[in-house]
Amino acid sequence: MITRPNHVPERLGLLAASAMDPFLTEQLIAGEQVHGGVDLAKVVEPLSEDDARWAVEPLRGLVEDAMFAFREDRTRADAWLAPRLHATLRLTRREAADKRLWNHLALAVAPDYVAWRHLSGGTPNRPESRIAPERFRGAADRQCFSRLWWAAELFRNGPDYEPVETACGNQDVIHTVLRLDLIDHRPSAQAIVRLLKTGRVTTGREINGLCLAISAAGATLIYDAIGPDTSKDPARMRDWVVEAESAPPVARRSLPQGPDEDPAPEESVAALTACFDDLLATAPIRGRKSSD
Repeated sequence: MITRPNHVPERLGLLAASAMDPFLTEQLIAGEQVHGGVDLAKVVEPLSEDDARWAVEPLRGLVEDAMFAFREDRTRADAWLAPRLHATLRLTRREAADKRLWNHLALAVAPDYVAWRHLSGGTPNRPESRIAPERFRGAADRQCFSRLWWAAELFRNGPDYEPVETACGNQDVIHTVLRLDLIDHRPSAQAIVRLLKTGRVTTGREINGLCLAISAAGATLIYDAIGPDTSKDPARMRDWVVEAESAPPVARRSLPQGPDEDPAPEESVAALTACFDDLLATAPIRGRKSSD
């Protein structure tokens, strides 16, 4: 397994996908040898020196702690890391939508974590172990770090990250639910989490079936009519971002606090939980008996 690069930058930057090609070598994809880091730094666009958010040391600390704590079960690291990554790297959604930031974090700052978390075993057609390149520079729901940050952003309930732990504790939620436009509707996101917490939805087949049923039954506009959300105050997010300058390191044993926003309306969450539960009862779930 590869280790951290010899040269790890002190600050985050922006790394274009096209500039990553020479460094995504077969040795790296196989988890055998990492780049040195010095040459990579030459193609990185720097970010503001005055912004404390771009410091790399807190992020390195998180990934190293995750690799140690979850060395017996790597998938469990997602639920632990997602809220802490979000609370450490305080971004606006516009900033988080810039893939170049995640490219840099994955390839320059923590390629060892990407390999540790996503090095997969071989298949009959390709027996050697490999890291899928999209874990370094893929879509938001596939890239190693962006998928966790966005899961935390979309599943947190105001400042409460506990729903994020529940959502990220199930890999099918990250792989499937994050692709739904509906998930940006807060009461809908919390309703899905509630079905997970109560055990109404447990398996990947059930999650996939529920997502298909939700998509087929209507658009976000319809679900907003069933369970309307309240307007968010953008000033609260801006204040939270600014407070990164003086924020202490996130706790390892307890959940951090997110932006000081109002949670999703409870009556809306309850209404959509009941709605989705009804949809689940008739959803086409492979392997389910007709009498279930």
